[in-house]
Amino acid sequence: MFPEHPRHAPVERVIEVHHPAPIQPVAAPLVPVQPGTVPAVASIVLPDGRVVTGYAIAPAKPEPIAAKPAVSRTAVNVALGGIGFAAVCGGLLLLTSFIAALTAFITQLIILAAVIFGGWISVQVLGPRHGDGGTVVNIRRAVFKRNHFHG
Repeated sequence: MFPEHPRHAPVERVIEVHHPAPIQPVAAPLVPVQPGTVPAVASIVLPDGRVVTGYAIAPAKPEPIAAKPAVSRTAVNVALGGIGFAAVCGGLLLLTSFIAALTAFITQLIILAAVIFGGWISVQVLGPRHGDGGTVVNIRRAVFKRNHFHG
């Protein structure tokens, strides 16, 4: 149908063979460079005579391993907890002693107040009667019949 279509065109097969050409070593011009700014260039001569040039890569240095402490952290934490507990126990012992002493003091004050107040009440009730503060009632012509007062 379409004569210009590749399917209808005659097929010519051409095989091209490429042979690598050896690289001739070329002397690179020397350019003055500040030390430490550009990495060093390394050249390697291969067995067939070719020279490969490239930058030298410094090997990665492993990070230093942290030295283990002579005593584990758990043991240190347990020891510090024991020391703190011992310090607190002394304070708790003093606190409980203080509370016991305060309770005994308050109990003695209550007993002393009860004794003093009870003594004052007993003097008021059972003490001698003086006529200076009472009301005098004169009863005349009182008749007592069968233990009843008729006035």
